[in-house]
Amino acid sequence: MRLLAFDGRMGASGDMLLGALVAAGADPSVLSPVEDALDVTYRVHEVDKNGILATKVDVLLAETDGGDPRGEGHGDDHRRLRADGDDGGDSDNDADGDGEDEHSHQHQYRHHDHAHDEEHTHHHDDGHEHSHDHGHSHSHDDHEHSHDHGHSHSHDDHTHAEGHGPHRTYPEVVELVESMGLPAGVVEDATAIFRVLGEAEAEVHGTDLDETHFHEVGADDAIADVVGVCLLLDDLGVDRVVTGPVAVGGGEAEMSHGSYPVPAPAVLNITAAADWSVRGGPVEAELLTPTGAAILAHLAEGVETLPSMSVESSGYGAGGWDFPDRPNVLRAVVGDGGSRLVRDEISVLETNLDDATPEVLGGLQETLKDAGARDVSIVPTTMKKSRPGHLVKVVVKPEDAERVAYRLAVETGTLGVREHGAGHRWTARREFETATLAVDGDEYEVSVKVGSDADGVVYDRSAEYDDALAVATETGLPVREVMRRAVDAVASNDGE
Repeated sequence: MRLLAFDGRMGASGDMLLGALVAAGADPSVLSPVEDALDVTYRVHEVDKNGILATKVDVLLAETDGGDPRGEGHGDDHRRLRADGDDGGDSDNDADGDGEDEHSHQHQYRHHDHAHDEEHTHHHDDGHEHSHDHGHSHSHDDHEHSHDHGHSHSHDDHTHAEGHGPHRTYPEVVELVESMGLPAGVVEDATAIFRVLGEAEAEVHGTDLDETHFHEVGADDAIADVVGVCLLLDDLGVDRVVTGPVAVGGGEAEMSHGSYPVPAPAVLNITAAADWSVRGGPVEAELLTPTGAAILAHLAEGVETLPSMSVESSGYGAGGWDFPDRPNVLRAVVGDGGSRLVRDEISVLETNLDDATPEVLGGLQETLKDAGARDVSIVPTTMKKSRPGHLVKVVVKPEDAERVAYRLAVETGTLGVREHGAGHRWTARREFETATLAVDGDEYEVSVKVGSDADGVVYDRSAEYDDALAVATETGLPVREVMRRAVDAVASNDGE
């Protein structure tokens, strides 16, 4: 099984993901359909991040007054890497991330589509100093800047594409992606990622998905990030993507509606539904962007540590901030995952009860799972003085242990909960498929859980009992027969 693992301890953004995938071995020439469809081009170059050689991918306007930013021979070489040892100027104070000029910026920050007051001093290679005192509209999505003033902010004939193009709705983005002539899997992943972004933004603003304009994430550069990541991932040919806990940063971001703590509201909405966990810090800056969060939320499973694997390649994608004591990079590792089951880090909570009522015990499955439990078991046992009682065992993620233990205590009245510490369990991959059953001319749907190993080999199918019971009640068929038919239907659809 070919595995891709991300190390997100310094967050993630669209450009970091692009750079990490290219550095790990993906061929940037596969990005050409995006360049053909949009007024942008990708510039791939190497930068130094605190001693780590990382790959930076800039999304540029395809043509500028100074010529083609792709340079000569762009069609034959997307890897036009910098040879001057410059770190690419990737601090957040570098207005375009090119690093071709030396900048002195004084910022009053407003994040995400909000105004900055800045004074720029640019020292150009021709010996001239140009000062500009103007208002900027900066988008910090993916650690980039967009400039709204009377001239193009370009360096060495390179103009960044931040905010370029219309601010599209979700249906408009889907229509554009489907028109690019991409592989079906790439279209499916890209449109799913934009749905994640759109739903998160619609929830923040209390609007409808189809009517919500994407602002930064609907502009050309953000589409280039999302579709580009999907194309590079397809080129790598991985079977499974995982990520460790992802850092969100800290501090506050100034938005048009006031000051908000990092992570931004849209990021919180996205990560709430993600399979992986987040961590605050390790610096006071916005490290996880909505685009980066949405890409990982759709593509990646969460792990606590790097899975066992035979490493084939690795690489680092450069982020947009510079920090004095740590490299701001996203690491990608590609290799053979080996194991047929997924290692899941867990803790086990236990408590003994001798006075819990059947009603309380019966409700623990639901109440504890709402608090974050992964599994709940209640076992009859004999306690002191030969009294009958119950042993409650709860499987949790280590980071959820205290919250679930508290809920267990207040629900049952127990005075102590034991934790067995961080261990692990081996789990199958689980997916749900819908079986359509025809009974007496009517059609009914039953959800079927499909268990498979890491290589995709299916070894179990089980129909959801509640769905089967509803069909059985309406049709008069035995529940067991409904479940059998549902499993057979899914197996038939899978070609077995």
